[in-house]
Amino acid sequence: MEISLNQTVVVAKDVVSCDLVEEAALLNLKDGVYYGLNPVGARIWNLIQKPRKVEEILEILLDEYDVDRDTCQNDLFELLEQLIEKELVTVK
Repeated sequence: MEISLNQTVVVAKDVVSCDLVEEAALLNLKDGVYYGLNPVGARIWNLIQKPRKVEEILEILLDEYDVDRDTCQNDLFELLEQLIEKELVTVK
């Protein structure tokens, strides 16, 4: 799926999560599979607990982390693509 900055990310209704020490654990209730996120992934997961535009997520990450825009955007899109593939989020 092609992701764009003007799309909105929404957590799937069949996903529960919990915060661990600087990480997050996600459970897809549809298939019973657990997923783990590193500290940056956990931060993104926390940001999307309410529907949020991809561009807004990117801007927050750029403010919080020492990373150039292209790298941040590529990494964000890669994570979102993985979350979409695992049916943990949708984008509209």
